[in-house]
Amino acid sequence: MADTNLTPPVEQPKKKNAPIAMIFTTVILAAALIFLVVMYFDQKNKMVDMETTLTQEKDSLANELRLMAHGYDTLKTDNDTLMADLQRQKDKIVKLLSLNASLVKTVRTYKSEIGTMREIMKGYIVQIDSLNTLNKQLTAENTNIKQQMSEVQSTNVELTKAKEELTSKVTVASVIQAKDITAVTLNKKNKEISRLAAISKLKICFTLRENPIAAPGEKEVFMRVIRPDSLVITTSADNLFEYNGNKLVYSASRLVDYMNQDIEMCIFLDNTGDFVVGTYNVELYLENNIIGRTTFTLAKR
Repeated sequence: MADTNLTPPVEQPKKKNAPIAMIFTTVILAAALIFLVVMYFDQKNKMVDMETTLTQEKDSLANELRLMAHGYDTLKTDNDTLMADLQRQKDKIVKLLSLNASLVKTVRTYKSEIGTMREIMKGYIVQIDSLNTLNKQLTAENTNIKQQMSEVQSTNVELTKAKEELTSKVTVASVIQAKDITAVTLNKKNKEISRLAAISKLKICFTLRENPIAAPGEKEVFMRVIRPDSLVITTSADNLFEYNGNKLVYSASRLVDYMNQDIEMCIFLDNTGDFVVGTYNVELYLENNIIGRTTFTLAKR
């Protein structure tokens, strides 16, 4: 016979397991939360570190760009086309520095452009150095040429001066001089006389010197007889010859065929009543040169 007083068994273990499960779940959730919090702060720190790194990299790249822009300011050349290219590159750098974008995009843009710009700037530096070297060579050559021209001009001046001196010496040396000049007054019978009243003519004799470098040929010797009162005795108002650009009156002249050897000759001047008492000067001229002088004196008795 069954025992009717028996009660159903009590599920005691289930009542104990429920709180344990909840606690376990809470612990898991708390651990997960802690893990997530730790991960969040870790990621946040990494993001901060990354942003700091990116900022530093951006500043470094920007500083390099500024130095590059300043470098363009120091590049100088006389080539207008090259200077225009340099200015365009500098303007491009200034535009990059004013870029308004996210940090990541800015750094990416700087990195993509700065390498190319370095190579372009290196090319400009090489090109300008080559031009400057060429300019220095041209300047040195120009200086050398100017020095050579100066030396040539100096040589030409010296040669011209030497030529002028030589020409002057030759001109002086080629002058035919007169020697052994004598002055004699004659009466109507061609006898020498010094008395004024009896003078019929004046005879001036001389020798044209031998001169091997003078030009031979027919030559005209002009004679000027100058009275004591400085008047020139002449037989005609048309008796004029040129001397150093001036017209001079002459008393008488004579043609002679000069052959570079000593040649004796005389010039006569008739007494036309112009002779007076006193001392006279006689000058002989040939080819724009005075070739000789002498004097003579006339007395009243």
